[in-house]
Amino acid sequence: MAVSIAILNRQRRFSVDPRETEKTIALLAQGVLDNLRANGVPRLKKRDLDDMSEHGALSLVLVSNAKIRELNRQWRGKDYATDVLSFPLAVDETGVFERAQPGEETWELGELIISMEKAAEQAAEYGHSFEREFAFLFVHGFLHVLGFDHITKAQEKEMFGRQSQILTAAGFSR
Repeated sequence: MAVSIAILNRQRRFSVDPRETEKTIALLAQGVLDNLRANGVPRLKKRDLDDMSEHGALSLVLVSNAKIRELNRQWRGKDYATDVLSFPLAVDETGVFERAQPGEETWELGELIISMEKAAEQAAEYGHSFEREFAFLFVHGFLHVLGFDHITKAQEKEMFGRQSQILTAAGFSR
């Protein structure tokens, strides 16, 4: 079983096939967890990853540039449209994982918000498919939800290396 993902489409510009999107997101979420299991993460134990697979829940909201700009301004103080926003719920501000409580049915991991317009713009800019860009944004955002960042060179190397491995394994290489 993989992380449960609720997908909310809050934009109208791009057609979204719910079944195809669910299938892609499930594949990518499982790829993230498989990568963490295979390569290890000191702050995440095998038990954490097993609990995420069994009880983890994530929200994915698909929005317009206008909406993500509004949210980016509200939550980050940055007045521009970004590609993805991540709101971790199981990681504290220091990057420490707050484990699910025993007996909890669902472990809320966080929420991802992806601008479909930005995904299309960046796909054209980077010369790859929309599907590949969307997959990249999901994996990037999910890693942020799980406490990864790219502020320092070492963090960037680790996070971007994992992203590349996950996307390649899922068939979304550049």
